[in-house]
Amino acid sequence: MSKTEFRIGVMGSGAGSNFVAIAEACAAGQIPAKVALVLSDIADAGIIGRARERGIPVQYLAPGKFRTRLDEEAEAQYVVALRAAEVDLVVLAGFMRVLKAPFLGAFEGKIVNIHPSLLPSFPGLEAWKQALDYGVKVTGCTVHFVDAGVDSGAIIGQQTVPVLEHDTPQTLHQRIHLAEHELYPRCVAAIASGKLKLTGRRVAFGG
Repeated sequence: MSKTEFRIGVMGSGAGSNFVAIAEACAAGQIPAKVALVLSDIADAGIIGRARERGIPVQYLAPGKFRTRLDEEAEAQYVVALRAAEVDLVVLAGFMRVLKAPFLGAFEGKIVNIHPSLLPSFPGLEAWKQALDYGVKVTGCTVHFVDAGVDSGAIIGQQTVPVLEHDTPQTLHQRIHLAEHELYPRCVAAIASGKLKLTGRRVAFGG
């Protein structure tokens, strides 16, 4: 196993569309990395089948007894699996559980997530619906580092999406998804190529 290669571990609970965008960008050479492992907390999640279709190692790991987060035993299993795959970056792609201190400490500064709003506006669940209900004219998506807060980590990149007059939560969410599929691979590519520097909460690109 060559450690000259940047290795990504993906964690997801759903259909896996952001995983697909990242995997395809890796395959096309747009991200100088490979997806080394996919983990899911849902046994029949779509992301599992999409990983298998691409020949990418994938595991279902039971989340344990809690509804919104991994329990301690499950969290330890996720850490073991990701370390065994020698991942350099953990990419959350629709992973619907909060990660706690032991996991965050194991991969400090190496976990990223994408959120369907322009953070710090509308953190939490159904951010597209929050934006629509609030009446904003522009929303979008944000790639950020993961910390112990809710969608509160340092911002890596953002992409705007206009809110149209006749939007429903569904139509707005669909357009935000399309923006995510463009933004997430770009941000992951910047990290994998070493072009990103984090100082406090400020993220700078160079190189």
